[in-house]
Amino acid sequence: MSAIDNATAHRGDASAAGKRRFLIRMVTVLIGGMVLDGYVLGIIGPVSGRMAEDLQLTAFWQGLIAAAALIGILIGSPIGGWAADKWGRKPIFMFDIGLFAIASGMQFFVDSPALLIVVRLLMGIAIGTEYAVGWPLMAEFSPTHLRGKLMAAMGIAWYGGFMIAFLVGHLLNEYTDLSWHFILGTSTFIAVAIFLARLGMPESPRWLWSVGRKDEARALAKRYMPDDALDDVQHEDVRKGSFGMLFSKEYWRSTLFISGFWFCAVTPYFAIATFADSVLNQYGLAGGLAGGVGLSAVALAGVVITFLLIEKVGRRLLTVPTQWLCAVVLAVIGLWSGAPAPVVLILFLVFSFFNAGYNTLTNVYPGEVLPTEIRGIGTGFAAAVSRVGAGIGIFLLPMSMESLGAGPTMLIAAAVALAGAGLSQWLAPETKGKTLTEAAAGYAH
Repeated sequence: MSAIDNATAHRGDASAAGKRRFLIRMVTVLIGGMVLDGYVLGIIGPVSGRMAEDLQLTAFWQGLIAAAALIGILIGSPIGGWAADKWGRKPIFMFDIGLFAIASGMQFFVDSPALLIVVRLLMGIAIGTEYAVGWPLMAEFSPTHLRGKLMAAMGIAWYGGFMIAFLVGHLLNEYTDLSWHFILGTSTFIAVAIFLARLGMPESPRWLWSVGRKDEARALAKRYMPDDALDDVQHEDVRKGSFGMLFSKEYWRSTLFISGFWFCAVTPYFAIATFADSVLNQYGLAGGLAGGVGLSAVALAGVVITFLLIEKVGRRLLTVPTQWLCAVVLAVIGLWSGAPAPVVLILFLVFSFFNAGYNTLTNVYPGEVLPTEIRGIGTGFAAAVSRVGAGIGIFLLPMSMESLGAGPTMLIAAAVALAGAGLSQWLAPETKGKTLTEAAAGYAH
């Protein structure tokens, strides 16, 4: 570390107010990334009809375009996580938002299904990279007593972005003459704003310590982190992480849990939420603004409740029972073919509320149960596994609804939720109140 950098760091040591301002800024730019992620994945639903008509898309092509961003996440999250562990959080943090801005802008000029798939794929790579670096950064800078809430706040941002996208997309699609290209491209404005806000953000002290750059880590921890955080940073191991460590005797349970839990949590959600109009119409319910935004709004409420409770009741209680409940709800929807429409709607709303609640924990656990040297690659791997499920759900749901019908499709979703509940019953740990070093050191519940 240069003498100038040392001097700059020490000038900021003493200011508690400065640390609070930095934390607010860090939380804001990370939450902004989650808003953008949710927005990009949610905006395509309201314009899917016009887009399909304009490009003459079959159900196959429509599902592939909707799933392209998720396929990109499958690529970007493990690569981004590996890069963040190897070269640091900061450069990857800036790269992904820059790619976001460029790919978002390209949507204004799309004129074929193939090009749209390429653009959405690039955006997915940016999203996956954001997952792999954003959540570890939030975990590594957060005070222990606020870590759960701040990680959960990123879930609020994601669902908020998804709901805002559905609302904006619906209103622009229904009440303006703007093209579907422009509606998809509105994510560009958000991406550029976040890119500018991230300029000048520091590297993670925990990552610096884990790669042996201890002087830099101490200086940045003193400047930006709570006073008691430096001691925990100094308990980090200095060792090189590797992909193989995820499957070692020490960490395979963590890897299995965060990957399988995430997969089973998002697969039914993405399938149902992305095609909310068609799902609700299959059950004789009005879709459109009320249906799609209604499901998203209830989901957002579930995340907010989780945010409020996570540091009071802990992680495990919010993870395990709610998954069993959602599996039962989806099974009832699938088996009760003659259920009155209002009952079906209530069941969908119950699913959306509780599924969103435990989906929030998919943001929290990866950053807590893995050590710094594999926190990026582990989060990226889990995100990739989860997006396999989400991509499968989005790609297959239109064809499943068409060929099998609504009932069997919901039973498939129930089976996925049931598998997640069983896995979490077995492996979900309690990390409330533990420092990052403590949480990653032992896997017990």
